[in-house]
Amino acid sequence: MEFTVSTDARLDVVDVTDRVAAAVEGEGEVEGTATVFVDHTTAGVVINEAEPRLLEDMRTFLSDLVPDEGWRHDELDGNADSHLRAMLLGPSATVPVVDGEPELGRWQSVLLVECDGPRERTVRVV
Repeated sequence: MEFTVSTDARLDVVDVTDRVAAAVEGEGEVEGTATVFVDHTTAGVVINEAEPRLLEDMRTFLSDLVPDEGWRHDELDGNADSHLRAMLLGPSATVPVVDGEPELGRWQSVLLVECDGPRERTVRVV
């Protein structure tokens, strides 16, 4: 199953938990794990709390950790910072599935982290 996510900013965080749940539920009463994967080199998938202030902190943290400019790859297409941020996050997260539903902790959400937006991203759940 896959779905598309539209992002609004160069560095954006989008809660995709409901869409992941819909993808898992569409598979029936399965048990095991689901991998949530974004097939792009400038976006990542993480599990964390979707509280708005924390999402802003994530954006600030990634911006502070990886400066926007000064990278050799920028000579090619100006988005080295996006690749480096996504590399730190990783392209996937694994979610336990119990009785056909994602088994996340009380405050856990599945988040798509956009590092080179705004764009449309494809997220796969397998």
